[in-house]
Amino acid sequence: MSKDSHEGHFKVLWPRAARQVKQKSLAPRLGTLEGKTIAQLWDYLFRGDKVFDALEEGIKARYPGARFVKWSEFGNMHGSNEMELLAGLPQRFKELGVDAAISAIAA
Repeated sequence: MSKDSHEGHFKVLWPRAARQVKQKSLAPRLGTLEGKTIAQLWDYLFRGDKVFDALEEGIKARYPGARFVKWSEFGNMHGSNEMELLAGLPQRFKELGVDAAISAIAA
């Protein structure tokens, strides 16, 4: 072999493709939950109904003016019509005056 054989050196390829979606900046955080309307989104697994009751109680204790739109208003976030539900959330949130959401996904 010649001195220029580059023995032990290999060409490599990056295993991931170029980004297809441009990164977007996050929505600004709320300064407080006082006076805000909070949506509860759930996949109907585990005990989300109980978890949301506990979260709501704790949040209301700290922010008495917080309001909640119950998970039952939205349906199963991972059910057979998941794509339609998710696509409609921005409009639904606007109609209901939602400022924030808690999304609970159980394992």
